[in-house]
Amino acid sequence: MQPIAENKMGVKPIPSLVLSMSFPIMLSMLVQALYNVVDSLYVSHYSQDALTALTLAFPLQNLLIAVSVGTSIGINSLISRKLGAKDTKAANKAAGNGIILSLLSWLLFAIIGLLFTRRFIGFFTTDAELLRMGHHYSAIVLFFSLGVFIDITCERILQSTGDTVRPMIIQMTGAIINIILDPILIFGLLGAPRMGVVGAAIATVFAQHVSAAMAVYYVRKNREITIAREDLKLEGRTVKDIYAVGLPSIIMQSISTLLNTSLNKILIGFGTTAVAVFGIYFRLQSFIFMPVFGLNSGLIPIIGYNYGAKRPRRITEAIRVGIVVSFIIMTTGFLLFTFFPHIFLGWFNATAEMVAIGVVAMRRISLCFISAGFCIVLGALFQATGDGQITMITSITRQLLFLLPAAYLLGKYYGLDALWFSFIIAETASLILTVFFFIRLYRKKIRPLSTAEQ
Repeated sequence: MQPIAENKMGVKPIPSLVLSMSFPIMLSMLVQALYNVVDSLYVSHYSQDALTALTLAFPLQNLLIAVSVGTSIGINSLISRKLGAKDTKAANKAAGNGIILSLLSWLLFAIIGLLFTRRFIGFFTTDAELLRMGHHYSAIVLFFSLGVFIDITCERILQSTGDTVRPMIIQMTGAIINIILDPILIFGLLGAPRMGVVGAAIATVFAQHVSAAMAVYYVRKNREITIAREDLKLEGRTVKDIYAVGLPSIIMQSISTLLNTSLNKILIGFGTTAVAVFGIYFRLQSFIFMPVFGLNSGLIPIIGYNYGAKRPRRITEAIRVGIVVSFIIMTTGFLLFTFFPHIFLGWFNATAEMVAIGVVAMRRISLCFISAGFCIVLGALFQATGDGQITMITSITRQLLFLLPAAYLLGKYYGLDALWFSFIIAETASLILTVFFFIRLYRKKIRPLSTAEQ
């Protein structure tokens, strides 16, 4: 029997490994951010009401992404650990079960899109036009979300084997299609009907389904993962292992949906312009945060593989490299948001009132970018070692115990400009908790591996 060849994640020098694996994912994450940003950018030139409608619908879209990405993180973590332990049978089972779980998740969101979107938008507004546009956009995006679930799951399967180039190609292809179709369908160019937010939704889901078809094709061509029919049968232990990491991530990101919903409710008390500004900020900051999340995604299989292979020095070196890269990205983001907010807001056809609100918001919130990046990098360690509940705990603490109450109180007693300081308060609490859990996990799980490595 021929011995199993060592994966590059176990032998390649860590700095070049982290950069080579993370950069394509970082680029694909940037491209992913384009989906929402491009929709918002074009829609903002359609009307401010249309932009507000997309902002009100965004929490549902964010929940969709939370479930798809969270589940796929669990799949990624499990596959990479099993490959590191040379258990290819278990890795194949994880991939097959992951695909079935993505299909079941899509069915859930298709039902939500069909039955509950109008009620959700109605929670924020009674304005007939806002209600109509928000309902139509969210219903289409949720009901036709199969492409999202298949695409993200298959991309994570590829990433878990060390293939980060093909996911980048997939994301770029989808983004290009979305960018081309958006203006055509929103404004009715080239003979197409003028469809507004409905056109933006159709462009998005079409691009997502093209990406999904490509992702399936590349998974079938992958040499390290071979999914047989029996791998598609759900196995309790495998599902449990996937959600041991995936469920905390889902909960963590779902809390962001609750947060965005609650913040929209608070902000609408200051007027629809404040809601539109928050929507613009949220999409702009994704260009800063998405590369760091891409870095996180690149680190998870590296750490998971070397954790399974009992190589602690490679784990700690990967974390150090990740922190340095994150610092560079987040510092750049802080400087851009501090010195050039007017330019970014101008992209969205911002009114004078939107600029006045947005400049203050962007400058104050960006003060916590560097600490947030540090926490995201350490989150890769928690997720890769099977302790995804740690990221859930820190996220709940940051968003529900600090950010939301602080936003409500600061907004109520000191006004809209003071409300943005709530992000700094929350991120400081998150940093303290993350460092505490990192020290504890390192002592418990990473340091003992030194004996095995010797």
